[in-house]
Amino acid sequence: MNNRRLYLLSAWLCCAFSAWALHVVPVGEPDKDYTFVDNSGDSIYIFRDEIKMKHPAGCTDWYKVDGSVFRTNADEIFPDEGGYYTLQDGEKEYFYVFSYKNYKANTADWSLSVEPQCEATILTLTGTLPEALKYEHPLAGGGTQTRTVPMTCTISYTDLAWSEADMQWQDSAAVLSHSFPVTTFTLPAIYQATDITLTVDNIAQALGLDRDSISATLTESSVIAVKSHVTSRTEVRGQKGEQSNELERPTDESVLTGSAELRIQFNSNPTPAALFFSWRVYKGTQLIYSRNDENLFEVFSEPAAYRVVSTVTGTHCPCETCTHDSTEVTISISASDLRVPNVFTPNGDGLNDEFRVQYRSLAEFHCWVYNRWGKLVYEWTDPAKGWDGTINGKPAAEGAYFYVIRARGTDANPNQAYRSKASYNRARQKSDESITGIYQLSGDINLLRGK
Repeated sequence: MNNRRLYLLSAWLCCAFSAWALHVVPVGEPDKDYTFVDNSGDSIYIFRDEIKMKHPAGCTDWYKVDGSVFRTNADEIFPDEGGYYTLQDGEKEYFYVFSYKNYKANTADWSLSVEPQCEATILTLTGTLPEALKYEHPLAGGGTQTRTVPMTCTISYTDLAWSEADMQWQDSAAVLSHSFPVTTFTLPAIYQATDITLTVDNIAQALGLDRDSISATLTESSVIAVKSHVTSRTEVRGQKGEQSNELERPTDESVLTGSAELRIQFNSNPTPAALFFSWRVYKGTQLIYSRNDENLFEVFSEPAAYRVVSTVTGTHCPCETCTHDSTEVTISISASDLRVPNVFTPNGDGLNDEFRVQYRSLAEFHCWVYNRWGKLVYEWTDPAKGWDGTINGKPAAEGAYFYVIRARGTDANPNQAYRSKASYNRARQKSDESITGIYQLSGDINLLRGK
């Protein structure tokens, strides 16, 4: 690096250090003797006891924010509370100082009361509160603006939170920050009995001082807020990954859609103050029925979109509209379906070894299998089962067999009877809605054993 570059770098470092060194600084140990607050760009210093400021550049003149001279030709000052400035290259550097001991809270006559509501919890603090730290900041166009140093308190209590892992309500610590000093605090609704502690303030904490606190108790009998967390458990058919000829078979307890029937247990899981329960079951927009039990067991058979609405009501709620919490669960039952293969291979390889239909949402099923001479060789009524290709325990001959199937879906009109094959086919060709969910099928099934 040549000499010119060294000179420029040295000059830049010198200027940067000088600019830093010109700032007014407090005397003492940070976060012990004083703390710094940046209030929208205003430099505020709050001292634990003695207020003392210095100018690292040495002796300078000190001014109050009103323009009057506070002290001249001094490197340190012991100012009163308020705002000051020094001149740096013609620019005013403002700062504001306070002694915390003049504003420390005195909780001797404090009282904290709690008022539970349906949707909130109101805390009221009474007694002699400390004054807010205020100062006058000069405006560019003349005059001053009153500004307040932000002070806060923390409010802590134990509420309930739902645990998905344990599937139950569990204690949950809540810590909220609020502006201070004020007399009224609005908290979220609290769902169980708990001690509520108000602790002041952030400045004391920053100075390493003990923080004053006061508590109130929300008793079990006074809790009125309620909440529920609806869970469901669907009865499964078979195991995950297991081969099945039922389409959309429920194999998981969390399933809320699929082939009928879906048998589902709903639990409201209310918080302690809940007393009254309501379940409303809708098919589309139509209310089917309602129940007033804490939990609900429902069987969904007909293909449709359903809504299950759960509402819990608090024990002591004084509100006219205090029903809470309302939760909606959507269930979808698939339309019936029936699909028939044209070949099966009962050779023991584990693939397509039985003549089985594929189906969904069937309420009735019957299948007959005949040989080429019209003799019945097998029949069954459970659509989840099938024909393994044996007759009286012996392997049936390869070739074509004839099947007849009659089945009824859960979406069929209960008054709709089976028709003759000819009338059924004509109705199908005309898309006759009256035969929805009715299946009258016949055809060949080819038995091939292979190797």
